[in-house]
Amino acid sequence: MRGKKGGRPPSKPIVFRDGFYIEVRNRATDPGSGIKIRKETLEDMIAAVEEYRKTKLVVILGQYKNGEPYKPKPEGEKPAKSKKKKK
Repeated sequence: MRGKKGGRPPSKPIVFRDGFYIEVRNRATDPGSGIKIRKETLEDMIAAVEEYRKTKLVVILGQYKNGEPYKPKPEGEKPAKSKKKKK
């Protein structure tokens, strides 16, 4: 069974667990072909970045919550109001 390849490719998209993600890849490879690594805390992620950066290309993907990138809202920002045109 020499010519046999792996199984069927996954059909559903990857769901990221809550945490901080980085992508690590060799410097000469195509974008998107790296390994995604999850860390529980921001401090753990920064430590991993410093360690991998010595030999690999590191891309910080950021924090994910509920499977989506998490962007906290700035503190003092008010919601945008729609202006009505006067006739």
